[in-house]
Order: sequence, then C-alpha cells, then structure tokens
Amino acid sequence: MEDHQTQDLVKDLVLRLVSGEPGGGGRDAGGALRFAHRLLSSRLAPAVLPDEHALAESIKRRLAASGRPDDALAFADLHSKLSARSRPASLWPLLYLLDSLSSHRRGAAASSCLPNLPTAAPPTTSAGKPASRVPGTPLGGVLLVSKDPDNIREIALREYTELVLDETEVSEAALVRDVLYACQGIDGRYVRYDKASDTYDLPDAVRVPRSTRTLVRKLCEVGWLFRKVRGFISDNVSRLPSDSATEVGTVAQAFCSALQEELSDYYKLLAVLESYSLNPIPTPGSDSGVSGNYLSLRRLVVWLAEPAVRMRLMAVLVDGCRGLRGGGMAGAIHGHAQHGDPMVQDFMGRLLRRVCSPLFEMVRSWVLEGELEDVFGEFFIVGQPVKAESLWREGYLIQSDMLPTFISPVLAQRILRTGKSINFLRVCCDDNGWAEAATEAAAYVGTTTSRGGLGYGQIDALEALVVEAAKRIDQRLMDVIHKRYRFKDHCLAIKRYLLLGQGDFVQYLMDVVGPELSEPANRISSFHLAGLLETAIRASDAQIDDRDILDRIKVKMMDHGDGDRGWDVFSLEYDARVPLDTVFTASVMKMYLKIFNFLWKLKRVDHSLTGVWKTMKPNCIVSSPFYKEGTSIRAQFVSVLRKCQVLFNEMNHFVTNFQYYIMFEVLEISWARFSEEMDAAKDLDDLLMGHDKYLTSIVEKSLLGERSLGILRNLFALFDIILQFRSHADRWFERIYELQLRGKGKSKTKSKETGSWLDGGRKAMIQLAGELFRKMGEDLDSIAKDYTASLDSFISQLPLQQHVDLKFLLFRLDFTEYYSRVSSSK
Repeated sequence: MEDHQTQDLVKDLVLRLVSGEPGGGGRDAGGALRFAHRLLSSRLAPAVLPDEHALAESIKRRLAASGRPDDALAFADLHSKLSARSRPASLWPLLYLLDSLSSHRRGAAASSCLPNLPTAAPPTTSAGKPASRVPGTPLGGVLLVSKDPDNIREIALREYTELVLDETEVSEAALVRDVLYACQGIDGRYVRYDKASDTYDLPDAVRVPRSTRTLVRKLCEVGWLFRKVRGFISDNVSRLPSDSATEVGTVAQAFCSALQEELSDYYKLLAVLESYSLNPIPTPGSDSGVSGNYLSLRRLVVWLAEPAVRMRLMAVLVDGCRGLRGGGMAGAIHGHAQHGDPMVQDFMGRLLRRVCSPLFEMVRSWVLEGELEDVFGEFFIVGQPVKAESLWREGYLIQSDMLPTFISPVLAQRILRTGKSINFLRVCCDDNGWAEAATEAAAYVGTTTSRGGLGYGQIDALEALVVEAAKRIDQRLMDVIHKRYRFKDHCLAIKRYLLLGQGDFVQYLMDVVGPELSEPANRISSFHLAGLLETAIRASDAQIDDRDILDRIKVKMMDHGDGDRGWDVFSLEYDARVPLDTVFTASVMKMYLKIFNFLWKLKRVDHSLTGVWKTMKPNCIVSSPFYKEGTSIRAQFVSVLRKCQVLFNEMNHFVTNFQYYIMFEVLEISWARFSEEMDAAKDLDDLLMGHDKYLTSIVEKSLLGERSLGILRNLFALFDIILQFRSHADRWFERIYELQLRGKGKSKTKSKETGSWLDGGRKAMIQLAGELFRKMGEDLDSIAKDYTASLDSFISQLPLQQHVDLKFLLFRLDFTEYYSRVSSSK
C-alpha cells in the first residue's frame, strides 16, 4: 500500500516537472520516470556524515553567494516549517538528494529533461534519431550514478591496480599486518623500529609507492606513541621499593594504572583489527562475495584515528610528568584537561579521577582525622618532628611544588590549618572533642568520613567540607584555649605583673627589693629575692589572684658583669606551659623581658624622684637650723634648695608625663585592641596574629623598636641623669643632716682627726655649710645643664619618629612650647 502510494507520488512529481519545463511536453516522460526509480532504489551510500543542519546551512550559503538572497531566505523559511512538521524524522536524505542532483546538473550539459536535475533521455539529432556518443562519455549527470554498460570504469581501475602492483614488492595485506605489529611495539617483517631516527619505517630497499610509504609512516606514529607510553609504565613498575630515591608514589602508581587501563582498551581494538586483517582485500574485478570486513591501509587510518588522539595525549602526559611526583604530577595532568574537545575532556576526566584518588584521600584523612598518610612524600603538606611548643608554628608546612593547580593557595592554607588544629588539640591540649566536630562537619555537607568520599571534579564539595570542618574544629580549639586553659586570664596576668600594670604590687616590690638591688649583682641571692617577691604579693591586692597564676611569676637574674648592680639584672618572668607556650614562645617572652626591663627602669626613676621629694618636703626645709640662721647662710641655703626644687620639678614633669603616656596611651590602648581581637578570633592563627600585633604595638610606641635606637639612647641618658640627681641629693641632704646634728651636739659620727669639718664651733659649722651649699650649687648647675641638653635632644627627635602616637607625647611634654622656644633661641 505504501509502495504504490510512493510510486504514484514520484510519478506525479516527474510528470509535473516535465510538463512545467518549456518544450517538455514532447519529452520522454517514461525515461525520466525510470531514471527517478533507479536513482531512488540505488544502494550507493553517501560519503558524508548525516548532518541536516550543516547541509541546510551549506545550501543557504551557496544560494546567497550566487546572488540569490531571496531564494536563500525562502529556503530557510520552508526548511524550518517542514522540519517542524516532520519531527522526529530527519530531512537530511531529501536535502542530500536535491543538493546532489543540483550539483550534478551544474556540471552536466546545458540541456536537461528536469529543472535542476541531470538529463535522463539521450540527446537526439535534427532528424529525431539518437545521436551517437563516445563510449564512457558522461551522459548529462546520470552516468555518475548509473552502471557503466561498457565496463570502462572497471577496466581503468583494473589497469591502475596492475600498475600499482608492478611498482610494489610488498602486498598491502603484509603491510597492514606489519603496521598492526608496530602499533603493539613489535617489529614486523618489513616495518621495523629504527633507533637512530627513533621511528618505525619501511627500509629504503623495500620498493613501494611514495604514497604508501607516507601512509605507513603516518600509521606507525601510533606505535611510536604506544612505545613511549608503555616504556613509562614499565620504568615506574620496575623500580625497586628499597631504592627510596626512585620510589614510585601512589599518585604515579594510579597514573600508570589508568594508562594501563586505557592500553587494555587499545589492545582489544587491535585484536579486532587483527581478525579483520585475515580477510582478503578485494581488488577491482574480484569476486563480489568477498567479506566487507577486510582491512586496508586506508581503512586502518580511519580505525586508528581516535586511538591515535588518545595515544598522542597519553604520550604528552607521559613527557610532562617525568620527574614529577604527587601533587605536582596531578597538577601537570590537570593542566592538559583544559581543552575544548569533548572527547579529550572525557578522556582527561576519566584519567584524572584515577590519578587524583590517592591525593583526595590524603586531603580527607588530614582534614577529618589529622593524619598524614603520605609514605612517599607526595602530599602538599609535610610534617616535621618538633617540640610541643613549636607544633603549630613549625610542625606542618606547605610544599608549594606539591600543590596541584586545581587547589587554590587559599584552600590549601585552610586545609593546612584544619589538620593542624586537630593535631594541636590531640597533642598539646589532650582533647578528643575534634572527632565529633569532624563527623558533624562531614554529615553537614553530605559527605562521608570513610575512604572514597571525594574525587577529582568535586572541588566545590571538597571546599565545602574543608570550610565546615575548619569552622567546627577551630571553634572547638578556641573553646578549649579560652575555657579550659584560660588564655585571657594569663594574658591579663602578664600585663599586670610583667608589664607592671598592678600599681600597688609594683610599689611594694620597689620598696622591699630596693635596698637589695642597690648591692652588687654578684652578692644578691635569687632565693632571697623570690621571698621578697612573695612578700610584695601578700602585701598587695595581688594576693587575691588565682594561685596557679601567682605560682607562675618567678624572679629571673640576667647575666651580669663585675660592675653591675642588682637593678641592672633583676627581672620577672612568667612560666607559660603547654599549650600556652605556643603563643608565649621563647622569642615572645624575650620581648616581654625587654619591655619589663624598660618599664622597671622607668619605675625606678619615678621611685627615685619620689624619694627626693620626701627629702625635700617643705616641713623638712622650714625646720632646718640653716633656714633660721643669718641672712647670708639662709639666702645661700634657700638659693640652693630653690635650684634643687626647680630641677626636681622639671624631672618630675618629664617622668610623670612619659609614664602616663606609657601606661595609658601605650599599654592600656594596646590591651583594649588586643582584647577585641582576642574575642573576635575564629582560629589560633587569628589569636597569634592579634598577640603579635599587641606586642609590636607596645614595642614601637615605647621607643624599643629598631628604628628608635637613637632616641632610646637619649631617653636612657635622661634616666641616668635623674638617678645621678637622686644620688647627689641623698649625699647632700645627708651632709646637711650631719651638720644639723653637729649644731645640736648630736653627731652620729665621731672623727678622731683634728681640724675635721665636724670639729669646731658654730662658726666652723656655718663655714662648712656655706662650702657645702656652694658645692651643691655647682653640682646642680652641672646636672641641670646635662639634663637640659639631653631633654632638648630627646624632644627634637620625637617629631622624626614614625608612630603617630609619639606626637601626643611631644604635646604633653611641651604643651607650653617652652622647650621649643628655648631650643630656637640657642
């Protein structure tokens, strides 16, 4: 039923086309119909892939290029409408037929029996008889697809084949067999591997056409690539495990396994091709019953096209991965996966899933268990044996050469910190709560804690797992540090005792250890000072602190020379134990010691000035006998005391303001910022960074940095002058006190020397007092001169300092611009 309908439709189409052509009514419609039936029933297969869209675009471009844009638009519209109605059937056969007929017509004779179709009827003469034609000459376009009645084409092909065979010593079947051997890395009878040229080739003595030799060389490229890939696998598999320098890591093993699996598919293809090569290759004029599954060189080109692409890609990977291990090898392979070819992308994805499996397992084990399962040193995180206090800072590092390119440096740092947090909790804090946090993180992101949960192409899942595990484990670590080990309380204790923030404790300590520290350093017992420290703690509000904190405060005597006093070598230290010693390392405690020595000297200077003030109190001066003496000695006494008081006021102004700046502008503000950062810290790195900023801020603002060495020397010179003033003041007022006692006949000392200043009467006493006051005035002038010069130098250097807070110190010291005017007038 359907065949009759098809025949009727074809007949109507032919008749319509014949009748619509000018002069077509007298044409032979029967011949045209027979030609159409023969053409439609032909079994000739097209040599192109059936791509309807590409063929339609080709027809539109051809119409537009021939100056027929309207026809091109009309064709596009008709094609779209017909495609919509005929779906899911394809219009490619119809388009291909019409395009082929149109192409034949353009190359055929000018006359035709159908519009846009090759002619089917033979040309006639003027008498109406068929015209003679030369045998083999194309009749329109029909003979290109119809049989050749005189077998001219077959005769020509047979002659060509005989000519080729005369020029060839080797049959094509033998060459096919040798090429298949070469594709397996085996030398054949004719095709052999040449080490000099590093290629498979036919010897020059073998006589074959140049085209055949070129084709064999092209096909043997697959064998050369196979030889390279197989050699890489063999080299890695044959290495001895005892040779640690050449051990094959798990990533390289996975790479070789993936290559071997691809070669297994390649071997299967070669087995099929070898079975096809057993079938004889047909020649023109041979029996038509020969099987179609034969294998010629040209067919072999088609068969090996896709395997050659994969083999070439594997060879490129093999060359790029030589000398690489672990993450470096995975990163090098990943670099070749960025390709636009879907076949290459699929191949590389399949290969990388195998290669990166060990690497992702290492990441999973490190992030969720804190274990480094890296026997061959392939992971981008490496551990090294260190002490517990150095575990966080130095225990684990990132090897940049082992970091694969598909893992970003930010993600690598997060992976490193997550595993470090687990090990820190396990080793330093003796805590196992991280296991529950890791399990919760894995469950939250929908992965598993067992092996094989992650793989290549799941970078987003990996990052989500790492982020969630890091958040939960770091939170666990912060809870342990703050709650169990009371990190903030220890930081506050260091501030109060090592940075001298506990005022009453510092004052009591100065009072009780002052006499001891005035002795030479080699005569001072550290055990005795430890007892005095305990006395100062019990006498101040420090006694209410936690006993564990107070027991950590210890006396430390630094190395000293022969001329050092106790003030020069005395210091306090704080015993920070595991895990707090991760923050309070030896270098950090050394910085604290440096700050303590500076603050201790500042407190000593302030304490010395307080002693001078106690000696020079107005009630002590007014009650002095010299204040009640005659005009001369009284004026001299008052003048000296006035100079002393003025110098004391200047020194006290400087020390008071500088001490205020250190204790409030430096220590308190730095502590307030550190407290905020401490509370906001999400992991131990944030805590360490905040503490480092806290210490650096104190050092820089206190003029203890490397850029402030010049002004620090001037500051210490000022301190030495103030201490010298205190020493002179003690000696002066001791002599004045001795003279007062002499005047009252209550001298504490008895001199046996005649003519001594303690002997004689009131006149001698007044004379000695006058000499003493004169000497005091000279010493005061000298000390004041040195102090003024040092203070001017110190103030002049303050604007040159980098830290902005030092400008406020300058304003406090010279808020009346007195020193600026004095300096400018000199």
